[in-house]
Amino acid sequence: MHRYQVDVLIQGFPGRAICHGGLGWSTVTLIRGEGRIILLDVGAFGMRKPLERRLQEFAVKPEDVTDVVLTHAHYDHVINFTLFPNAKVWIGQVELDWAALQPPGFNPLPELYVQELVRSDRVLKLTAGEEFIPGIHAYAVPGHTPGHLLFVLHNGENDILFTGDSAKNRAELLSRKVVDTDDEKESAQSIELIWRYWKQRPGNLLIPGHDLSMVLDAQDQPCYFGDRKAAIRIWFSESIEHSDVIDLTGA
Repeated sequence: MHRYQVDVLIQGFPGRAICHGGLGWSTVTLIRGEGRIILLDVGAFGMRKPLERRLQEFAVKPEDVTDVVLTHAHYDHVINFTLFPNAKVWIGQVELDWAALQPPGFNPLPELYVQELVRSDRVLKLTAGEEFIPGIHAYAVPGHTPGHLLFVLHNGENDILFTGDSAKNRAELLSRKVVDTDDEKESAQSIELIWRYWKQRPGNLLIPGHDLSMVLDAQDQPCYFGDRKAAIRIWFSESIEHSDVIDLTGA
């Protein structure tokens, strides 16, 4: 039996800016055990200072990280892999092969970082269905991107599901619809697969790409686990000393 300590370092947020595109606030999770220090998804540029602070809270140095596991190739999930020089980087073969063929475009793929993933000897390509780290399996959940992977950590009595953006938030899980997808039919099938794994054992925890972690109650309704923290500081006055904070938690 494999036992890991799992801590969410950065809590993903289920929203986007109306006039400025994606926020890129995605979930970053720390997994420790079996002699490994693993980061599952690593965020974008705007996440670097919060991620540094959170790693320091857990006494984890960038060079200590042994594995970086990526659900898919979008910028808000992969860019910071470059910060962890000793880590193996795991990404789906279908995903990386697809991303490498895409020309620069108005989409969330970070072209230069994809090129680095392709040529780096630290990168290992995953096949759906394999147990690539003891206790962690990869499963194909295409739709949002063609090679998106679901990761299921078998952690004793309960499993932990990492859905990335195959099911970004509670609304997508309940509606069985993905807002941003390359293939709506594939996304719907992937969400059904996620539900099947989620319901396999009572107490299974689901950690989505852009929302709070959640468990199912007796009626198979998601219940949030943890507290949402999200706000924006703005300067609308003529004084640098004065700013306002807008709370985004919905409280």
